[in-house]
Amino acid sequence: MSAQARFTLRGRNPDVLTCIANLSNDEVFTPPELANRMLDTLSEAWASVHNGANIWADKRVRFLDPCTKSGVFLREITRRLTTGLANEMPNLEERVNHILTKQVFGVAITYLTSLLARRSVYCSKQANGKHSIATGFTNDAGNVWFQRLEHSWEGSKCRYCGAPRAIFDRKEGLETHAYAFIHADNIQARIGELFGANMQFDVIIGNPPYQMTGGAGGSSDSSIYHLFVQQALRLDPRYAVFVTPSRWLAGGRGLDEFRAQMLNGGHVRSLTDFPDSSEAFPGVQIKGGICYFLWDGTHNGTCNVTRVAGGEEHLQPNRKLGEFDVFVRDERALGILRKVLAKRETSVLDLVSGDTPFGIATNFENWTEKPGAGRIALHLINKGKRTLGYVKRSEIRKSIDAIDLWKVLVPKAYGAGETFPHQILGKEIVASPPSVSTQSYLMVTPFHSERAARSFASYYRTRLFRFLVSLRKITQDALRSTYTWVPQQSWNKTWTDEVLYAKYGITKSEIAFIESMIRSMDECDE
Repeated sequence: MSAQARFTLRGRNPDVLTCIANLSNDEVFTPPELANRMLDTLSEAWASVHNGANIWADKRVRFLDPCTKSGVFLREITRRLTTGLANEMPNLEERVNHILTKQVFGVAITYLTSLLARRSVYCSKQANGKHSIATGFTNDAGNVWFQRLEHSWEGSKCRYCGAPRAIFDRKEGLETHAYAFIHADNIQARIGELFGANMQFDVIIGNPPYQMTGGAGGSSDSSIYHLFVQQALRLDPRYAVFVTPSRWLAGGRGLDEFRAQMLNGGHVRSLTDFPDSSEAFPGVQIKGGICYFLWDGTHNGTCNVTRVAGGEEHLQPNRKLGEFDVFVRDERALGILRKVLAKRETSVLDLVSGDTPFGIATNFENWTEKPGAGRIALHLINKGKRTLGYVKRSEIRKSIDAIDLWKVLVPKAYGAGETFPHQILGKEIVASPPSVSTQSYLMVTPFHSERAARSFASYYRTRLFRFLVSLRKITQDALRSTYTWVPQQSWNKTWTDEVLYAKYGITKSEIAFIESMIRSMDECDE
């Protein structure tokens, strides 16, 4: 088979990279369709600032995938360059060899993915193998590098990625998931060691691992995708294009600094958001959705945002990402939020406790089902069900002053699902004194009468209240910060949406939008 036939044979159906199973929900293979969509975004950005020039026709541009798994980005970049450079470099073998040795580079995340990526890019798991389409390599790895790396333990965690030592300090031969790209103090020097001194990348593109599993599980595990982005930016590329969970837009454990950097830096030129991750990654559900963005080192201004929902693209040109401390994903919500915030009322945040309001963990066991002398009511979740138990007052070490106050307990987490309308928050509990709760709830207090507590409860159940929470609640966790945009009211009446809509001047079309997103909270809902 000729070199041209080997390289251009594309008639196989389906593409093998659409058929491989994901490593996990945290290490998701990028579908070729999404990879090409991201590359199209890059092409448009390059052309807009290079007088319409075609990035794929420039033999000097260098590309790096610092977290390659299937090799799809490197493969599709190589394919585009092979077409784009045809006029300047007519000989196919010379052209392909130039692209693979001078323009396309990758750092694999595991040994397995290094073999897979080389197979995708070089058509051989050895870059210098007899079946490789590259002819300029003298080593097996080529420009797709991998080497097993150990974590750098400081106490119980890795100082680079925060991996828990108890999980990943494993015997030789077992995978440690110490990702090389983010385990370096000086990434420029490290890249120089791997690929040669004075290596400057014009484009860094990839789909990094999402979190370091090993904590409490789920959203409590440590996010690490932002570490790849921040490390990439230290290499001073012209463009950085990454696909990540959308959690960073409004929340996420340990992501405050990263979010501020991205929203306020002015360098994010475009952002495409998929609230339902399955629209980008078929068959994969990532809570809060996924997004990809193009960071442009020379751009300093607004961002073109595209929200993809139900197969339709909703364009939001010239969005100011840093208008608020978190990003409002749905442009239809902006007018409503601005009306509410314009009144400059005190936030209910001042009434909402932090995590574990009484210092009692979710798995607390020292409680009983029967009341008794010296015991107070304890609201908890037991075997998945809301339960009223009793605990000795002497067990309480935190928020002692709140024990004997009226309070409203609100679930710390509620799985809203992926379809609209959402409920957003679980049903509240109006708790009479004396009472406490486990970590499963946040506490809203002080209320000095049952009437005041029930007034807040009526407000909590309104669609507008939960709509304002939804703008900051991007996963099932409803932490204290998600209540930031909800204003306080007077706690001497029953609140309804009709009263609130009138107070804030919400229009009929805005009401229709709110009610299409937020369902009513019936008495039976939890």
